[in-house]
Amino acid sequence: MTVMDKDQVLTTEDAIEYLKISKPTFLKYIHLGRIKATKAGKGWRVLLSELNRFLKGEEN
Repeated sequence: MTVMDKDQVLTTEDAIEYLKISKPTFLKYIHLGRIKATKAGKGWRVLLSELNRFLKGEEN
């Protein structure tokens, strides 16, 4: 596996900037299960591929 094959892990701040949405909206989507994310300390971590899936409107 090369470095290019690995999925990028984004922080909460990176994800809301990428999606161009507010932090409360991002957190709502996580809690509704529309975005899969992992709790890490006080923040969340989410894969870039998961955000792209969400933007395409694909189901989990």
